[in-house]
Amino acid sequence: MAQTLNAFVHTLKFEAEGILSIDLRPVAGGEFPPFPAGSHIDLHLPGGWVRSYSLLNDCRERHRYVVAVLKDKASRGGSRAVHEQLRIAMPLTISEPRNNFALVEDAAHTVLVAGGIGVTPILSMAQRLHQLGCPFDVVYCARTRRSAAFVAEIQALAPQVHWHFDDEQGGPPDLQALLAARPGAGAAHTHYYACGPAVMLDAFERSCAALGYPHAHIERFSAVEVAPASDAQHTYTVELRRSGQVLTVLPGQSLLATLQAAKIDCSTSCEEGICGACETRVLEGTPDHRDSVLSPAEQASNTVMMVCVSGCKSAHLVLDL
Repeated sequence: MAQTLNAFVHTLKFEAEGILSIDLRPVAGGEFPPFPAGSHIDLHLPGGWVRSYSLLNDCRERHRYVVAVLKDKASRGGSRAVHEQLRIAMPLTISEPRNNFALVEDAAHTVLVAGGIGVTPILSMAQRLHQLGCPFDVVYCARTRRSAAFVAEIQALAPQVHWHFDDEQGGPPDLQALLAARPGAGAAHTHYYACGPAVMLDAFERSCAALGYPHAHIERFSAVEVAPASDAQHTYTVELRRSGQVLTVLPGQSLLATLQAAKIDCSTSCEEGICGACETRVLEGTPDHRDSVLSPAEQASNTVMMVCVSGCKSAHLVLDL
């Protein structure tokens, strides 16, 4: 089971239209565990919601974690709980940091692409690259200037920033043209990072593929629905090596639901395959990967899987549980 930490809300701050930042501190004082740029944490929110948010502060800081949350009009409860129920001094259980969006710190050049609230991990990455003296530039896209958070912070860090506001430019950006025009474009050791809404990330992936950029990294805030593979099993057995139990996943039932029904101690958060909390080692068998966390190479290795959304292609699966 993933470790949790006891924190409290030290500061709440309005950052932009619909965006609130939350400065969290350790309840007992001292320090939080270290984190690399690109990390996220889970907040255990009022109402029983558990939601993942990217850390935006300087990764050298140990006395606090800072996240920012957009109040989503389609919120199922998470962002609404942050905006309407969190109060200064309120205790809050959080997870230790996880990182599915790791920054390559020795890249020849780095291009950071932020879309709206996706600026949060991008800001932490920009701080880290600035500290290291590494060459990078930023593309920051938002619907309006009013909805763009941390503009001054990005401007102070990045030597070059391309700003794109949809309402001023008459529509969304041409990402392929923007990426092709960046310094270091097409160089073998240039790395590209993007975080933002799904439509922007889809365009970013298409653009990098069309331009032949091999080092493209994304982090999603919402899941991409992945249909079961044509050879996915409707019924299969799951052996839990550590507990010695053998379970059967039946048609219409998910692996996660089967594990939960058996009261297996399995960490979960998003239950959509985007946060990485439920990553589990695969000892035998072939998973049907349906997550948005693992790279194609990691999925092909079949050494780990996200049990919240994934299934199985083999008749038997052995997990390190």
